[in-house]
Amino acid sequence: MKKSGKNIEKARAAVEAKSYPLQDAVPLLQKVKYAKFDETVDLTMRLGVDPKHADQMVRGTVVLPHGLGKSKKVLVIASGEKIREAEAAGADIVGGEDMVEKIQKENWTDFDAVIATPDMMKSVGRLGKVLGPRGLMPNPKTGTVTFDVAAAVKETKAGKVEFRTDKTALVHVPVGKISFEPKMLVENAATVITSVIKAKPTVAKGKYIKGCYLSSTMGPGVSIDISAVEAAARA
Repeated sequence: MKKSGKNIEKARAAVEAKSYPLQDAVPLLQKVKYAKFDETVDLTMRLGVDPKHADQMVRGTVVLPHGLGKSKKVLVIASGEKIREAEAAGADIVGGEDMVEKIQKENWTDFDAVIATPDMMKSVGRLGKVLGPRGLMPNPKTGTVTFDVAAAVKETKAGKVEFRTDKTALVHVPVGKISFEPKMLVENAATVITSVIKAKPTVAKGKYIKGCYLSSTMGPGVSIDISAVEAAARA
């Protein structure tokens, strides 16, 4: 078994075996940083749901108040006037059937998000095998299948992220960069937690959020006490 490096072991040793309030967890994560690049900070939540049942799937989108630290490369697949609308809104790549063909034939995925108009979904539907595994398939539930392409592009560029439970009932969401001001990361994380709380399925029984952790790309996980966020969400 490969031993952990000295840096990560030192970082882990600085994190106590307890849950920290968000406003304490973020500075701690930044304090124990040792990587030489600007790491992404991820929020992971363990939910008390059974994702095998469709009515217990937790999914949604949220616009982070301080974005992700980088602008997403957005592809819009549309037709007619909506192509010009997408270009005016700042979409990076815009097209119609030509984009569908390029993705299908070349397995091309040089973009971070895909927005499609409803009239193009018959064609876009053929791209499930390419876009699906990468989490890029447009979906009405996440606002990426819409005729209001201008609003969708602007929201995506502003830092809209998607959250959804995986097969093990975990939700993983990026909430910014380790170089962010602590307040920015705290507010981004709290926004995601609140959105997941509000997305609780009505059929879910027992404890809904069983665990919440904040981590950076190379750093240790820090357990989060979300009681204050839960109280604010219920208010």
